[in-house]
Amino acid sequence: MRKILIILMAAATSCLTACTRDNSKTKDMEKKAIVVYFSATGTTKSVAEKLAALTHADIMEIEPAQPYTNADLNWNDRQSRSSVEMNNPKSRPAVKDPKKNVADYDVVFIGYPIWWDLAPTVVNTFIESNSLNGKTVVPFATSGGSSIRNSVVQLKKSYPEINWVDGRLLNNSTDKTINSWIESLDL
Repeated sequence: MRKILIILMAAATSCLTACTRDNSKTKDMEKKAIVVYFSATGTTKSVAEKLAALTHADIMEIEPAQPYTNADLNWNDRQSRSSVEMNNPKSRPAVKDPKKNVADYDVVFIGYPIWWDLAPTVVNTFIESNSLNGKTVVPFATSGGSSIRNSVVQLKKSYPEINWVDGRLLNNSTDKTINSWIESLDL
């Protein structure tokens, strides 16, 4: 009888421990967060979706009023839309009205592909169309060969009033890699 009682107590303790353990991959952030992204080919979109799922954040796409075609994205053509936009620092491509109000969030992750070692100018349109003052803004990017460094330097220089957190290039990132980065941000 004593052995059965010990076994039952051990089972109950084990059950209580398992029930109180945090089995989620990422702890919920204490601040309300949104993942905002621009993706011309879908690469950045898939990373943004993974980031939003891991942080339990809302998600919103920066949608150009005129979607980019493959011809628009031909960086070998100096007359392509993306080339013309990126060669003009004042370019601000129009975007569709956002579906969410960014003012409702404390933390804004902004994702984009690296174009010409910078964030695409449509990202500037988004930033200038939304008040990000007082928010923590965390850039992330995807790229075929560039780092995120210069794009973040330029964003910080262009928008010094924003509370920028160091960004991360998230090419082919696993859940574990993204979780480690998120935890290092101490948001």
